[in-house]
Amino acid sequence: MGKLIVFEGTDGSGKATQSQLLLERLLREGVECRKIDFPRYGEPSAAPIELYLSGALGEKPGDVNGYAASTLFAVDRYCSYRQDWGGFYEAGGVLVADRYTTSNAVHQASKLAAAERGAFLDWLFGFEYGLLGLPKPDVVFYLDVPTELTERMLRRREAESHTAADIHERDEAYLRACREAGGQLVAEYGWQRVDCSRGGEMRGVGDIHEEIFERVRALL
Repeated sequence: MGKLIVFEGTDGSGKATQSQLLLERLLREGVECRKIDFPRYGEPSAAPIELYLSGALGEKPGDVNGYAASTLFAVDRYCSYRQDWGGFYEAGGVLVADRYTTSNAVHQASKLAAAERGAFLDWLFGFEYGLLGLPKPDVVFYLDVPTELTERMLRRREAESHTAADIHERDEAYLRACREAGGQLVAEYGWQRVDCSRGGEMRGVGDIHEEIFERVRALL
């Protein structure tokens, strides 16, 4: 089997940027690797996710319970494994993932009271890694950014790209709950926290990348 390196964090934390930088660095180092991204917007299996994130199933994240929302994302992930990257992984390839099952853990566990999260996470990981047979990550990098800084960056991205935020991105209380859930997951599941800010501002992209690459070098 191959290796699965996952980038996780709240919206706007830099997952797409850091996962792409790592992919390019590994390719330069001669590592056979690929990048995967979730959700797979535009694919048929992601259509229910797009309904959920657009607000068609409820205007607030909590309108769709964590178990239901997780199932939507898990189906897309299962289809991608069967259609796209499963064979590459099983043949020993290295995968760099921008989001994974870990996103269900962060975003959907945040909808639950702390006392209810353990049962949910047992169900989630049993469902995706056990019943669906998706591979478990070898390492999860949790890109941690204070919520107030995340909010600022998300609003700037909306203005610059002329796009509307989804129901997750426009709900500050939800983003705060996600960060709190993320901290719990880092502590309980051995994820590797990467502090992406310093003094109320984001660290340099290259600086964060070098920290991550040194940790990946030890894994590979």
